[in-house]
Amino acid sequence: MTILQFITALTPILTVFIFLVLLRLPATKAMPISLIVSALAALIVWKVPMITIMASFFEGVMIALSILWIIFGAILLLNTLKTSGALNTIKVGFTKITHDMRVQLIIVAWLFGAFIEGAAGFGTSAAIGAPILVALGFPPLAAAVLMLIAASSPVSYGAVGTPIIVGVEQGLMQGDSVAEEVIASLGTADLSLFLQQLAIKISLMEFFIGTFIPLILVVFLTRFFSEKKSWRDGFAVWKFAILAGFAFTFPAFIVANILGPEFPAMLGGLFGLVIMIPAAKKKWLLPKEDWVLEQRETEDVISKMSLRKAWVPYILVAALLVITRVDQLPFKSLLKSAKVTWNNIIGTNIGVTLEPLYLPGTVFIIVVILTHFIHKMPKQDVKKVWKNATGMLGGSFIALCTAVPMVRIFINSTTNEAGLMSMPLELADTFSSALGNGWPTVAPLIGSLGSFISGSATFSNMMFSLFQFSIAEQLGMDISTVVALQVLGANAGNMICVLNVVAAASVVGLLGKEGTIIRFTVVPMLYYALMAGLVGTVFIFLL
Repeated sequence: MTILQFITALTPILTVFIFLVLLRLPATKAMPISLIVSALAALIVWKVPMITIMASFFEGVMIALSILWIIFGAILLLNTLKTSGALNTIKVGFTKITHDMRVQLIIVAWLFGAFIEGAAGFGTSAAIGAPILVALGFPPLAAAVLMLIAASSPVSYGAVGTPIIVGVEQGLMQGDSVAEEVIASLGTADLSLFLQQLAIKISLMEFFIGTFIPLILVVFLTRFFSEKKSWRDGFAVWKFAILAGFAFTFPAFIVANILGPEFPAMLGGLFGLVIMIPAAKKKWLLPKEDWVLEQRETEDVISKMSLRKAWVPYILVAALLVITRVDQLPFKSLLKSAKVTWNNIIGTNIGVTLEPLYLPGTVFIIVVILTHFIHKMPKQDVKKVWKNATGMLGGSFIALCTAVPMVRIFINSTTNEAGLMSMPLELADTFSSALGNGWPTVAPLIGSLGSFISGSATFSNMMFSLFQFSIAEQLGMDISTVVALQVLGANAGNMICVLNVVAAASVVGLLGKEGTIIRFTVVPMLYYALMAGLVGTVFIFLL
């Protein structure tokens, strides 16, 4: 790979960074420009045929529409709860647990967010959690940033284990069968056994990484989103924050050992809530005085709605997401049977299949319709809610329908006339050749790169799991540890993934501020990825 080809492979990353982060253009402008530059570079330098670029564009638009469906459902649910008065009641309910916003942040973003991530995945936890934080008095920017940071450790097991049982498993396959090098290494061992061992290894490593995420959340809140700009206010609750970290990572580890990769996030988040809500009420390990943002409105609007009734929509969302994602129940296969498929797009081997009824957006909309009746909303309010939600999609539509096609061109660049592998694989091969035994420190960054450019930890694992598997074999390293580092890196990349950032920005009214959000989340992303690399190095060379 020449220098020019190396720069071309980096183009999707560089253009997004330059236009979105450095120049601070809104995603509605940055992403179309990045798409054009990346497509031209792929066409001229990587020699990807124009028909492949066009097919990738259409494939990307189809995928973007599925993401927009989720965003629309989240916005619609948010607007419904605002209009019915439920969101204000929920806000009052959280303040009855504690007035301390640091504690509210841990409960909502870290624990409730983990439960939702485990049930639905694909950015749903930020789409649901960020509006709750805003209702509690958090600034919209803080809500978006902090929910994205929290959506890290639980992502390994998001959407009932999809990043592992779909992402890694499909990533270790070639066509319809397990890759030959995987069979040669694992022997006759069942691939599902390897995936369970992988889930256990990931959950074990999270003791040293994810346990500290709640502390990072509260320190970010007090340092960057308060007038005092205080580190000390965040570290003042370090005992409670660390306990909250263990309240998720320890149950997740137990569940991974017993049940495998499907339920650690859901059950870990649930057990964490059971432990930490009573602890918050009794002020265990907490300072005597509560901490609130200076600019927060302290006067609560009185709501006539009961707390139980206000929470019904979120309870329905969680329940429906769970029962439609458990293999033992008939609903999952029924919903997934409704497919929208476009094979051999404009004569290429590129195709895309969507499952609209299975998307979380469908669950959101069903719950919205039920909520109209449960909360007895007037017809004029219902019409207003739907109209406003539809009107808020314009910016997200432009951003996503250009960001996702850019990613698909990057991934589909394996079809080229330059005699090269795909751009992501060429980049990974270059880095691995240069690093040798230092690979464990870089493996998570490759996973992060995959999430950043593909928009999903699951897609990142699909792209790079076989590559990481092969590198581990070549270097004589423990295979499960190296692949675990890929998954952990994909979690880290979830914090800066453009698609997740756009989704989080959309639901709190911050379209156009995506670059600002990424400038905040890139630091914890690097902590997570580098810490994973350090832990992985210890696991490989010292244990």
